[in-house]
Amino acid sequence: MRILCIVFIAVVFAGLPFGRGATHAQNATAIPTRLMNRKTEVSIRGTHFFINGRPTYGGRVWNGHRIEGLLLNSRMVQGVFDDLNPATRELWAYPDTKQWDAERNTREFVAAMPSWRQHGLLAFTLNLQGGSPQGYSQQQPWHNSAFTESGVLRPAYIRRLQTIFDRADELGMVVMLGFFYFGQDERLRDEAAVRHAVDNTVNWLFEHDYRNVLIEINNECNIKYDHDLLKPPRVHELIEHVKARTQNGRRFLVSTSYGGGTVPGPNVVRAADFLLLHGNGVSDPERIAEMVRQTRAVTGYRPMPILFNEDDHFDFDKPLNNFTAALSEGASWGYFDFRFKGEGFDDGFQSVPVNWKISSPRKRGFFEKLREIAAGS
Repeated sequence: MRILCIVFIAVVFAGLPFGRGATHAQNATAIPTRLMNRKTEVSIRGTHFFINGRPTYGGRVWNGHRIEGLLLNSRMVQGVFDDLNPATRELWAYPDTKQWDAERNTREFVAAMPSWRQHGLLAFTLNLQGGSPQGYSQQQPWHNSAFTESGVLRPAYIRRLQTIFDRADELGMVVMLGFFYFGQDERLRDEAAVRHAVDNTVNWLFEHDYRNVLIEINNECNIKYDHDLLKPPRVHELIEHVKARTQNGRRFLVSTSYGGGTVPGPNVVRAADFLLLHGNGVSDPERIAEMVRQTRAVTGYRPMPILFNEDDHFDFDKPLNNFTAALSEGASWGYFDFRFKGEGFDDGFQSVPVNWKISSPRKRGFFEKLREIAAGS
């Protein structure tokens, strides 16, 4: 009996997911809630975002557009990326070392965060199954998932996630945490595993008392998902499921996103706390403004924030672009940058390996425009 007890304790403290009954990543990084002193809490009042009880970008107006209450953001989904497929892992090798290194990726992400914040960036999107490390991909043979096939959290991913969350909390930044990504959701074996993954992630967020998080159930729910629970007709079930999970009277704010140019369906509009739009494929800024107006007209809409958290259009030197068009309708906007064909390591925030610094003309164009709009907020 003593030997069995010792073995059991060793397994728990080794941080290994063991069996379907595990409720979250069993890892040594867990910190008792009573020892935490979180600095950043996001909330919503009507159509505005608040941080620590104050509206974001307080009092700021830019070119006649009210910026107060918005959440300007960038898609940085590869912050905890790894590839568990040895056949594709070498694709992501750093140019200097000729090897992929998931821990280096997260270290360099965290090192770059203060610079983003100094330019006025208040939020960024992560995803526990990443995004295409090529920018756009037809097939996804790599294996990038923070979940085992049964929905248990992988400790190495979660340790990296904790490093990012803790630094964001210190900097006063909000993390929009996506759970699932098409092309990787099939790594979970069934709907029960999907629900298990949701519960384990929410449990982990509660256990670490994170208050600077907005949950995005999945990226672009209307694109190529295997599990019906993650598709448009039923994804609201998971939104409602997260909303029903509370601790000490507190719950997490939650939504999901659709592909570029798509307006959310009534079931998601009714269920969500905020609405996520994507501008991919939308080259006309007037269409961006129209999408915001159409979203407000969807059955079930009530005053709530509308936020673009993915748009791969730039033209920041022009007076009218997708960024400014969103602002003109009182919607937040998010930058999505990947490495174009022929570009190098310094380009793009989604293509792996990533240079997380503001290291290219396109990145500088966004961050300079952001600083102008945010005016040092």
